[in-house]
Amino acid sequence: TEKREALGEVLNGDRLVSAPYKLNFKEEKDSSVVCKKKLSKDEVAFFRKAVDKDYYFQMYYDDLPIWGFIGKVDKEGKTDPSEYKYFLFKHIQFDVLYNKDRVIEVNARMDPHSLVDLTEDKEVDAEFMYSAKWKETDTPFEKRMDKYSMSSSLPHHLEIHWFSIINSCVTVLLLTGFLATILLRVLKNDFIKYGQDEEAADDQEETGWKYIHGDVFRFPKYKSLFAAALGSGTQLFTLTVFIFMLALVGVFYPYNRGALFTALVVIYALTSGIAGYTATSFYCQLEGNNWVRNLLLTGCLFCGPLFLTFCFLNTVAIVYSATAALPFGTIVVIVLIWTLVTSPLLVLGGIAGKNSKAEFQAPCRTTKYPREIPPLPWYRSAIPQMAMAGFLPFSAIYIELYYIFASVWGHRIYTIYSILFIVFIILLIVTAFITVALTYFQLAAEDHEWWWSVTLFHFYPSECLICYRSFLCGGSTGIFIYAYCLYYYYARSDMSGFMQTSFFFGYMACICYGFFLMLGTVGFRASLLFVRHIYRSIK
Repeated sequence: TEKREALGEVLNGDRLVSAPYKLNFKEEKDSSVVCKKKLSKDEVAFFRKAVDKDYYFQMYYDDLPIWGFIGKVDKEGKTDPSEYKYFLFKHIQFDVLYNKDRVIEVNARMDPHSLVDLTEDKEVDAEFMYSAKWKETDTPFEKRMDKYSMSSSLPHHLEIHWFSIINSCVTVLLLTGFLATILLRVLKNDFIKYGQDEEAADDQEETGWKYIHGDVFRFPKYKSLFAAALGSGTQLFTLTVFIFMLALVGVFYPYNRGALFTALVVIYALTSGIAGYTATSFYCQLEGNNWVRNLLLTGCLFCGPLFLTFCFLNTVAIVYSATAALPFGTIVVIVLIWTLVTSPLLVLGGIAGKNSKAEFQAPCRTTKYPREIPPLPWYRSAIPQMAMAGFLPFSAIYIELYYIFASVWGHRIYTIYSILFIVFIILLIVTAFITVALTYFQLAAEDHEWWWSVTLFHFYPSECLICYRSFLCGGSTGIFIYAYCLYYYYARSDMSGFMQTSFFFGYMACICYGFFLMLGTVGFRASLLFVRHIYRSIK
């Protein structure tokens, strides 16, 4: 009998069915027979393969998780894998702790002496049994989940987490100290030089960021795409903040099945108005005309790739008959949420943004014709700049990434959300500072196209690269995270086969794309504040 699942549980791949074990409250059982079965040759081979791959079962009793391996491999004294013996467990011992009328803890132990030999391809008779022992405990009901929460808070784990925090903080302090010293000293000299009287200024050779003041606030090309990226990035940033708030107040306790996925779907739908407002208002500030097309682009910029990825991976899951394949009813529910909640809020946000009539705050007038950008050395081109911009924020979070990956794609429990939140704040600070620094160096080289990728190809064959800009600088950390996926897949995980590979790289591509939009927005906003500040300070 299948259990009726909530939306988050279905998205999580949970498909619970009623187990044949009857554990009535305080009713002990001793070797009760569940069923007798003759396993065919094919079933023996099937179970042997599952035992060899360390398959285990996971059950729930009163919402408490229970695990157990389905069998074991006897390798003792044997070096040749062909000599290994494979056994299937057929007797489960349930140990249940209770306090008054409440179940506090459940454990499952497999009887090592009650086995079915699976080594040879032949029919075998199996009699599956279970026992239940009840024992009273003083642990209150409110603390019964502490056992699972503590698994990621063990001393040796905490030491690693705190090492990660200290590593990140040192990175931030060194970076911010270095940048603050350099920028303050350089800017102070710039302000003194540029603040001199006009005659002295006329005698000087025109170099530096002051002399492109008539071009630095020239609106970028592809302004609709740029505004849509900012809107989507702002929405994803808001979504992340709300998820952290729920995590810090204890909503995502261990084995609250599907709570995270439910929260992601609901909050993403409810924050779509923020994307619409941010994108359309900024698009109108950039003197854009077709705000409806901009709104459609905003709605599809993140959801579009995510939907296409989902369609492909769901088809793969259906072919493999995996529980990760969403049933038709769940797909209809998600489509209805998108149609009845996400889209209307996006439109309302867009209308509000259009009617806000905010003007772009530029402290300098823009000249009619743009200045020519001088040729730049190779290390100021797109790839080296993005590599530098993405590496430093990534270095501040990479230790914590392993635990997150092991939780999302493995079986490790992650509950230290406070440390994760600190790492997230550090990530934002490092992203903002490194983007501001690279933007300054770009302006100092008299390159006024600091917004983002305004041209795809230069006329010179040696420079056929996407231009580096503040948005790409901030978002490049997402590319580093995706590169870490390759390392994790091959060096840290035991994943194999087309389905696992496609699911891992497909959904991680969507997550890293979301990081690219979110951190790109953070980088651009920080650069915009910085550029406005320095140009407001000169005569």
